[in-house]
Amino acid sequence: MEMRFIPALISPPETIDGAWWFIFKGHAMLVMEDERGIAVPWVKNPTELGLLPLRERYLGTLDGRHCFCGSVAEDLSPPVGMALRGLRYLYRRVDETIHSIAMRAVHLIEWDRTVRYCSRCGTAMAHGADLNAKECPDCGFISFPRISPAVIVLVEREGKALLARGARFNQEIYSVLAGFVEPGETLEETVEREIEEEVGIQVANIRYFGSQPWPFPDSLMIAFIAEYAGGEIRIDKTEIVDAGWFDVDSLPQIPGSISIARKLIDWFVEKESISGGTNKTPEGH
Repeated sequence: MEMRFIPALISPPETIDGAWWFIFKGHAMLVMEDERGIAVPWVKNPTELGLLPLRERYLGTLDGRHCFCGSVAEDLSPPVGMALRGLRYLYRRVDETIHSIAMRAVHLIEWDRTVRYCSRCGTAMAHGADLNAKECPDCGFISFPRISPAVIVLVEREGKALLARGARFNQEIYSVLAGFVEPGETLEETVEREIEEEVGIQVANIRYFGSQPWPFPDSLMIAFIAEYAGGEIRIDKTEIVDAGWFDVDSLPQIPGSISIARKLIDWFVEKESISGGTNKTPEGH
């Protein structure tokens, strides 16, 4: 049965029976790890584990049980029986709802760490009483957690998908194209601009596929499918090392299953395998 998470802002006065603690050192989370598996620490307070968080905040309840997050110093060594694991590693190794809360937690921890002073007057910010935000006690300026929207697009052409290898990837991984939304743009305009800027082609029939929070540090990935409309591939060598059209039988190395990029590619593979290349709109999107 799927667990239910309810976000909240106001921390309980005390946690008599304990709470789930999502504790991070950078983007790595401290977990209990042994031969039985991986678990989020369940304690009344991180001090029980010998930990003193630099910052902490309340997240809400998971099946009625309180959840907190916190961050620790960069020089911390994991306590006995614990390990530091990245969220990519933890994907599918912990419950899906637990992983989703961890993604939320690391986003909020990073925001809390980086937004400490008012960008208007320089005064130290305080957490809002009834908003998921920080408020300047001097000038009243309110800062909400930053969310940076980015599009990610699978382009189809006659049974093939456009995949590219980004310059920032250490491995030879090919993926679909992506880019951040600029001020004044619609999402569709961002799709058209990014594709033309990075590989020099035009697209049409842009359709929404899905979305995914990606807190590294604060992106919201908004996925689309589009069709090739014209032009020849001319890569932007600043961001793209290589790009080409691939069918399901000749796919290069692609991203891991945690990303919505992989979900787009998996959808394309399934569609082509079932339909023999007949274009379809993704079911349920």
